[in-house]
Amino acid sequence: MKHTLGTMRGRIGRRSIALIATAAAAALAFTGCSASNTSGSSNADLKGQTISYWLWDTNQQPAYQQCAADFTKKTGINVKISQYGWADYWTKLTTGFASGTAPDTFADHLNYFLQFEGQGQLLDITKQVKSANIDLAQYQPGLADLWVKDGKRYGLPKDFDTVGVFYNEDMIKAAGYTDAQMKTLEWNTNDGGSYEKLLAKLTIDKNGVHGDQPGFDKNNVAVYGLGLSSAAVDAVGQQGWAPYALSNDWNYGNKTPGTTKFNYGDSKFTGALTWWRSLIQKGYMEPLPQALSETDPSTGYLGGKYAMVTDGDWMNTTYLGQDKVPTKVAPTPVGPSGKRASVFNGLSDGIWSGTKHADAAFQWVKYLGSSDCQDVVASKAVVFPAIKTATAKAVEQFKAKGWDVSGFTVQVDDKTTKLLPIADHWSDVQSIMTAALQSYLSGKGTVDDIVKAGDQVNALYK
Repeated sequence: MKHTLGTMRGRIGRRSIALIATAAAAALAFTGCSASNTSGSSNADLKGQTISYWLWDTNQQPAYQQCAADFTKKTGINVKISQYGWADYWTKLTTGFASGTAPDTFADHLNYFLQFEGQGQLLDITKQVKSANIDLAQYQPGLADLWVKDGKRYGLPKDFDTVGVFYNEDMIKAAGYTDAQMKTLEWNTNDGGSYEKLLAKLTIDKNGVHGDQPGFDKNNVAVYGLGLSSAAVDAVGQQGWAPYALSNDWNYGNKTPGTTKFNYGDSKFTGALTWWRSLIQKGYMEPLPQALSETDPSTGYLGGKYAMVTDGDWMNTTYLGQDKVPTKVAPTPVGPSGKRASVFNGLSDGIWSGTKHADAAFQWVKYLGSSDCQDVVASKAVVFPAIKTATAKAVEQFKAKGWDVSGFTVQVDDKTTKLLPIADHWSDVQSIMTAALQSYLSGKGTVDDIVKAGDQVNALYK
């Protein structure tokens, strides 16, 4: 964090955030305005047309290939699917906008939505959605509202994600903890609560001394209690600091979508961040330079380097679908607010405003947002589809694999999710806060530097 955002699942993470090249972004203003208005053509009129669709997640591609085959059989409209790694995806998409060669349809991310909309790259589908009588209440609460700007709709919910804590069952048992206890952990900014006690017990130095024992050497750690994702140290912190700051009764900004004032200078944020950094200082979480040298924390986890890793539900297959390390997932710990918390991220499928096949493209996007497709996605047990009934089917499919994914769904059930900031100038926000956070977590910066960075972010909106 997919994302998040990475995450971006090529995976530094599906929900991770990638910066878009300035030169390419500038070129977007001159393209993307040639699409004809959709006319409500019948499928018979559209039969034989071919539309392109891009996505970034290899894990989900088989499900969407099946959706495309079913869609073609039903409508006669052909769909050509292309998959690119997370970083390449956004670069190619941006270049495609600028050169007039973008795909007709593509998987969209909240951190790019306002930028693309402001550049005129997204087709408004408000009338088509209304004409098709699409029930927006079928989606998980709040997801449909994310893709609306100034009363215009630019996408239908595709899936959603939350984060949880994947843990090594053997290490947890050796520490004297049960699966039930893993679901009731709590943390605070004073002593870290039962969560930090567990991390200390799970951490082992190269001499076999645990983090809660005398003589523990924090500078020579063999197993860290908690892995640190390089994708988590940014302005969102989805798989990193976010579950703690958000459960400390903090929120990213004044509203979303359209965030215009961020709360990075708030004491609830800096308090959570200070505690989180203390885990590094105590040796329970690895130093930032080491984390930044790794592309994915799952590698270290599967190698026995971490006892636990905070990651997104889009990584279920990676952690739960392997037989090297016995793994389960717990929800994020309850914070000072009295509740646990997770970022609630969602994707949609957008239509490029420059498409020459707007009617066929909408038929495909409508199908992607329907239970016909989302039930197929659910059957693959990779992610959680946005439609509520499809979410339930996905949970059952995960159970059929022997995977308990309640650590992720409890956030939705208990309404402890919080939405990502969706704002203009996002690349600038990312650049400013990522630099400040990395400096702080590496021990170079101070809390004052975080506050100043927050002021610099808010100056972007004045």
